[in-house]
Amino acid sequence: MQVAEAIKNWVVEQGLQAGDRLPGEAELIERFGMAKGTIREAMRVLEAQGLIKTRTGPGGGSFVHEVSRQRAKALLANYFYFKDLTIGDIYQLRLTLEPELAAALAGHLSEDVLEQLEANIAEYSEPAKTLSEEREQHVASLRFHAILAEQAKNPLLGFVIDFMVNLLADLTVYRRLYSPPNIELWKQGRDHQRQLVIALRDGDADTARSIMADHMETAWKLMRQQEVEMESRFISE
Repeated sequence: MQVAEAIKNWVVEQGLQAGDRLPGEAELIERFGMAKGTIREAMRVLEAQGLIKTRTGPGGGSFVHEVSRQRAKALLANYFYFKDLTIGDIYQLRLTLEPELAAALAGHLSEDVLEQLEANIAEYSEPAKTLSEEREQHVASLRFHAILAEQAKNPLLGFVIDFMVNLLADLTVYRRLYSPPNIELWKQGRDHQRQLVIALRDGDADTARSIMADHMETAWKLMRQQEVEMESRFISE
């Protein structure tokens, strides 16, 4: 693992980008002063981490590979799989970060993105009529926040918020937090998001921050009620 880290650090120091070819095995052995088996094991580790890609045949070799956002989220989600996260754990962080993201984006979103947000809200313009539709609306309403996260100028902030949205969507589905339907959660969420789009379009950072904070606090309270209901139902069963 130490050799793998050394190779990774060297790639960064050299400014290599995704798609750039890495030196051959003989050069790596000489550069890092390690045995062939050690270098090969380090390269296997880096490939398992998604940081390099190896191709065989003419023009083959080892190449720098950029870890996709989706893969990074999946790997991080594995870490939290056994952490027994609660709704409160996620919303505590969302309440800290998302109002600031909303304020930062006010007046800086293209009309295309604003229309994308409005189209997303239109997917749950009416209350769900079935439990399946209720589940889909929950996931769609969270996608609104993923769209905003994609616009973050700070890539770390955008990634963290997007990751939390994915976690919450997964929790909602596998813990059935969309059951029973909660009309107040639907109404409050839809109304907050509509107001937020107006503030974002107007470039009103303070209002955008305030609306997002209210949105997070209200959703936290109502989703916690769903969580308690689910726990009670589980115990009774």
